[in-house]
Amino acid sequence: MKKYLVTISLLFSLFGYSQKKVLQTKFISEKIEIDGKLDESIWQSAEIATDFIMFDPDNGKKIPDSKKTEIRVLYDNDAIYIGAMLYDENPQKILKEITQRDNFGTSDLFGVFINGYNDGQQDFQFFVNAADGQADCITTDTNGEDYSWDAVWNSKAVITDVGWVVEMRIPYAALRFSGESKQTWGLNFFREIRRDRQKYTWNFIDSKLGTFTQQSGVLEGIENIKPPTRLFLLPYSSFYVNANSRQKTTGTIKGGLDLKYGINDAFTLDMILVPDFGQTKYDDQILNLGPFEQQFNENRPFFTEGTDLFSKGNLVYSRRIGGNPSVYPTIEANEEIIDNPASINLINALKISGRTKDGLGIGILNAVTEKTSATILNNDNKTVRKEVVEPLSNYNVLVLDQRFRKNSSIAFVNTNVTRNGGFRDGNVSALVWDLNTKKNTYSLNGDFKYSYINATDNKKGINSQLNFSETSGKYRYGIGADITTKDFDNNDLGINFETNYYSFYGNTSYRILNPTKIFNSFTARLNAYSQFQKETGKIQSGDINFQINSSTKKNLSLGMGLNVNPLETYDYYESRTADRYLITPAKINMSLYISTDYNKSFAVDFNPSYQIYNEEGRNSYGFAFGPRYRFNDKISINYNINFYRDNNDKGFIDRLKDDLDPVTPATIIYANRNVITYANSFSGKYSLNSKMSFNLSLRHYWSYAENKNILSLQQNGRLADYTGYTVNKNSSFYSWNTDLSYSWWFAPGSQISVLYRNNAGAFERDINKDFRNNVTNLLNNDALSHVFSISVRYFIDYNQIKNKF
Repeated sequence: MKKYLVTISLLFSLFGYSQKKVLQTKFISEKIEIDGKLDESIWQSAEIATDFIMFDPDNGKKIPDSKKTEIRVLYDNDAIYIGAMLYDENPQKILKEITQRDNFGTSDLFGVFINGYNDGQQDFQFFVNAADGQADCITTDTNGEDYSWDAVWNSKAVITDVGWVVEMRIPYAALRFSGESKQTWGLNFFREIRRDRQKYTWNFIDSKLGTFTQQSGVLEGIENIKPPTRLFLLPYSSFYVNANSRQKTTGTIKGGLDLKYGINDAFTLDMILVPDFGQTKYDDQILNLGPFEQQFNENRPFFTEGTDLFSKGNLVYSRRIGGNPSVYPTIEANEEIIDNPASINLINALKISGRTKDGLGIGILNAVTEKTSATILNNDNKTVRKEVVEPLSNYNVLVLDQRFRKNSSIAFVNTNVTRNGGFRDGNVSALVWDLNTKKNTYSLNGDFKYSYINATDNKKGINSQLNFSETSGKYRYGIGADITTKDFDNNDLGINFETNYYSFYGNTSYRILNPTKIFNSFTARLNAYSQFQKETGKIQSGDINFQINSSTKKNLSLGMGLNVNPLETYDYYESRTADRYLITPAKINMSLYISTDYNKSFAVDFNPSYQIYNEEGRNSYGFAFGPRYRFNDKISINYNINFYRDNNDKGFIDRLKDDLDPVTPATIIYANRNVITYANSFSGKYSLNSKMSFNLSLRHYWSYAENKNILSLQQNGRLADYTGYTVNKNSSFYSWNTDLSYSWWFAPGSQISVLYRNNAGAFERDINKDFRNNVTNLLNNDALSHVFSISVRYFIDYNQIKNKF
């Protein structure tokens, strides 16, 4: 009988968790000082949100009384206020590493999630850690958390003798809500107790369901407030000093303005006038021996902030804007290129984005880049001419995304690149859908894309995919297929590597939803993928992949992967020649990873891997090793070394064609080679407080490919020895990057940044295998450049100016 009573009690408990909690707030006219003390008397009259429930790892477990959490919410005509009392029986054990904004560090954490439309679609999340640091993001179930979004708000965290306190003021300008007189907002609170790796929420988040934003509680009581005028100006001024041994030292002063304007309660206009991206993070360049370009991360703030709409359909690769020129200059035998710009200057850019109360999201992105020319020298008469490699160009993205039933959407996306004159133009349109059942247990998603290239050889192509999956419970599965025609091309504003294929894939997985005696989390996943060349039906890829990811009770993360390609496959890309393929052997790849407890001062990540081919002497192996040490809450360092060796790799190096004999096929030259890669990176930070820090980032990279013997590609896809080729096609690329920076948020939204940067890189055909000399020569290279810059950005809020007057 007792067993049945316990079961009934548990069912009632879970039923109660599934109901949305409701919190009432109240209007205040008193001034609240954001000092982390909660000593204003008005706080005591506010209703309390309490009874938190564990989200992870033991989903559904109540928070212990010793960690009791009490939250109060107040509001006035300009902002909403949150006061949080986070009890802890051992305040001296509260973790509180000081970090930069949007970096949680090894710290306890408190967050508030607000949805001004209470539609379960998008949360504005605001976090404060125990070291008084801030983080904020926009979260959707489809795209996850976007920490590139930054708002301006105030907070203060203070550790006391009974726990810690957080006080927050979030102005309405940082939120989105309707103009209705009586507001009902979606609301949830979050608490992480870092030393125990436990996460709690006020309204229960059921981990069995495939949604997070739809499981919030409700905030009621806000009345007669109006969405404010959202007009923010961010003027900036920068000073740069550039120096290297090849050119004299130069100084440059730049200035510009970023503008954000709320067109109405839903839509925002972002503009950059005279952009300055000189202090963005450097790119991690590699020796790229493959047939496809290297894809880089986007580090420019304008193109990373609030871009969830523009990610629909995966059609936008924003590094195209202001990236490499679209054409390469043509030269005669007696000419040489003396200056060919590696990137195009951005003149200006704007984006408009937002969502109506009926769920229609609209996004418009537009950017203009300047006309750019290469400089070419005639070696006979020493005259110089210019050739346009990129005309004045306009980049445009349009997104219409209709959400419905709180968890589904259908979107139309169009990208267009128009170049002045007779240069190539590109246009891509897509229909994208993400459909989920009412209980978020099953999902059907996919897209249909159509591309049109306006050039000398106009091209039209399609790409489409369809996926069905179960998204809840311990056991989950998914199946899908996609097809891409030969002439599909979205590379003017997107990025796409493979065309002319169709594929089928499926997966199944198992996960624990609550901890066991050993594991806090455990997931096992099996994937299968096969790809076929569309015209011939030959298999281009076929692999079976098994993965395990887990974390133990002692915060040790463990994982393994096994990838099997059981069949020979046909590679139509490495040859760089239409309708020619290389047959690649079957292979098996194995990998492990171990990550120790980051809560401790010293932690290590270790990731070895080994791959063997069904070909004599062909294999590859490597490892990544990353120790880290936190000296105290202010100082920490990380080091990572990556080593990889590929033995008897087969790769394209040249293509020989007799122009006088158009009938005989070209001879495609391959090399049997060993490829060795070393990558070392070091980073460190010293944070004076949550608003001021010094940061160091250093990376040395060296990779070389040493050709052992030359091969030619036969018509049957096999390789044969080739003795008539004597050109040195060895490859060695090495680079060095150092960034030393100081950052001070001297006022809300306002920042002073000081950066010293040096970098060098070189590509050579002769390989110097002495590692020490390699590094020394790189640092003594004439190409080593130095940049010192100071940038000041000041945030101006129209509402604050209006209130002062």
